[in-house]
Amino acid sequence: MKTNVLILGASYGSLFSTKLLMAGHSVSLVCTKGTADLINREGTVVRFPIRGREGLLDISSKGLPGELSASTPEDVHPGKFDLIVLGMQEAQYGSPGVRELMGRVGQSRKPCLAIMNMPPLPYLKRIPGLSTDSLVGCYADPGVWDGFDPKLTSLASPDPQAFRPPDEPKNVLQVGLPTNFKAARFEAEEPTALLRKLEADIERARFDAGTGFIEIPVKLKVHDSIFVPLAKWPMLITGNYRCIRKDDMISIKDAVLGDVGKSREIYEWVSKLCTGLGADTGDLVPFDKYANATEGLGKPSSAARALFGGAANIERVDCLVRRIAVQKGLQSNALDEIVTLVDQRLTKNLAAR
Repeated sequence: MKTNVLILGASYGSLFSTKLLMAGHSVSLVCTKGTADLINREGTVVRFPIRGREGLLDISSKGLPGELSASTPEDVHPGKFDLIVLGMQEAQYGSPGVRELMGRVGQSRKPCLAIMNMPPLPYLKRIPGLSTDSLVGCYADPGVWDGFDPKLTSLASPDPQAFRPPDEPKNVLQVGLPTNFKAARFEAEEPTALLRKLEADIERARFDAGTGFIEIPVKLKVHDSIFVPLAKWPMLITGNYRCIRKDDMISIKDAVLGDVGKSREIYEWVSKLCTGLGADTGDLVPFDKYANATEGLGKPSSAARALFGGAANIERVDCLVRRIAVQKGLQSNALDEIVTLVDQRLTKNLAAR
């Protein structure tokens, strides 16, 4: 049976949409008018690295069994969809048009799965013993989450690394690290069953590469533990945010492998915070596995690129993790330094406007 999925964000969201389209489902992407017109005319193209195959494999939405469309926020009626996927950067949800759409999404009572580094506030409310009152200051516009029901809000760790290649149209995305979306189940049973159905459909789907049907990486993995998506936090603090230096930025690979001992110390500190919230060690990724994966991450993180590109807002997982740590009586000099560097760069960017 076909599922109708709404995805907010046509950049990173096009990766998730391609996997759904391969499985025969219907997807509508929310984006700007220019991008929507381009996608409605030409579809999307996602480039995947395939193990044992030279070069990248281009997968065009035009050749997939599912149906793809795109529209602007003003034209979206969330009640028509079975599942809503939040694939934008956190600060974008407060932008004109999108903020109003978020209000309609909350009112629709449809299940919402975020594929974001910054977890939605209603998802954090599902974590026992965690107070979200002190966390709202880490969000660009915390009010956009007011109408969301925690029982219908979940999070998938956006582990797959992908980017828009330079000098390419906005309907093209390239996958750099083809790992999986690790989703926490919903508190409610019915939307969890829907997620598990999508998981199975994506697992079964194959692509005709011209020489036969092949398996394409990047799957959806649904977990009973609500803590599994938090496995991204040690990675973000150890790698992504440490790309940011006072006057320049470095690659994730250099940030992690430049001083492996310090990186391990930071990674294990954040992991300890996650287990203190209730995560099992099995929910998390061992440091050595993460460090090995960074060998292929030769670019600065998107957060670093945005900061040094003059952004006034980025996703503040660094701020979030530090405030949660304060609740648990923990402190890290390395994390304090990261937060300070990000604060300083954002202040500088705002002053330059």
